[in-house]
Amino acid sequence: MNSASFRVGILTGGGDCPGLNAVIRAVAKSLMLQHDAEIIGIRDGFQGLIERHVEPLEYVDVSGILTRGGTILGASNKANPFSYYRRGNADVSAEALKTYQGLGLDGLVTIGGDGTMSIAHRLAEMGMNIVGVPKTIDNDLVGTDETFGFDTAVSIATDAMDRIHTTAQSHHRVMVVETMGRYAGWIALHAGTASGADIILIPEIDYDVEEVARVCQTREDSGQRFTIIAIAEGATPVGGEMAVRERIEDSPDPLRLGGIGNMLAHDLKDRVTSAVRTTILGHVQRGGSPTAYDRNLSTTFGAMAAKMMADGQFGRMVAYQNGGFTSVPLSDVADKTRTVGLDNPLLRSALAVGTSFGQKDLSNIKS
Repeated sequence: MNSASFRVGILTGGGDCPGLNAVIRAVAKSLMLQHDAEIIGIRDGFQGLIERHVEPLEYVDVSGILTRGGTILGASNKANPFSYYRRGNADVSAEALKTYQGLGLDGLVTIGGDGTMSIAHRLAEMGMNIVGVPKTIDNDLVGTDETFGFDTAVSIATDAMDRIHTTAQSHHRVMVVETMGRYAGWIALHAGTASGADIILIPEIDYDVEEVARVCQTREDSGQRFTIIAIAEGATPVGGEMAVRERIEDSPDPLRLGGIGNMLAHDLKDRVTSAVRTTILGHVQRGGSPTAYDRNLSTTFGAMAAKMMADGQFGRMVAYQNGGFTSVPLSDVADKTRTVGLDNPLLRSALAVGTSFGQKDLSNIKS
């Protein structure tokens, strides 16, 4: 390590996401070039902070990584310092603070989603100087209109639905495409609208399977002999529950959603004439190189986070609101989820062109 007087740590928490490396690059290069800072990479999210798995990052280490997916630092979606899975869910936040102090960090940039920001907020209350950068393909963070990784996930899901569209037409099938998104319907809404899905089912609106079947059958009876259904993994039927694929008890969010697409296909098969097939897109939505939009958003977020760190604007998260860049307190983000509202312009546009959301009206909307 060199003798730089300004030392900043970087970690990537939660799941992987296209654009993480672009943010790491932007934060590190901006601080190195503008403030002669020393950058410490923290391995595998908060796990590295707890167990002191760290390494210095030189300029060459963060060059050539803009276009790469994943994260060069590694990630963990289970390493919560306040309930650490490797210690019987014990509170080891004091050890994380000890590592922070022992490394002589002037600040810590935490790149992650709602879980990461909630942890970051609590660590900031313990005395760490933290700046957050909003990451998630789900686009469900409060305080920002967009998160990096979302555009890439939507592009991947849209491309998949475009390809499924052609086989649906050829074989005259109802094709159900399940997207990620957890408890919010942003990916399904954006990808479904972009691909011209006939039905979009999201967590914010409980769907009526009879109405879904009616739309499918009406299309077939009128000569449109196929139907594309985009369904978010957190969608639920009226009076039903979310489809939980598994529970991981040592994770901050133990529920792993998945399977609602197969459940819907099962419920439809005896209600429609056409054959019904399901495609679950899964982790393919998280992988690969980020889109140009996400690269640029990540770079701007990272450069802004570096400036906030240098200016001492701690306890805040970089954000994009109303077409401009700003920041919000971590306390405003922690333990909250941003969902699709009934007044969302894209949802309203989809309704205007005849897209069904699984209800004859939207009186059952949750948000």
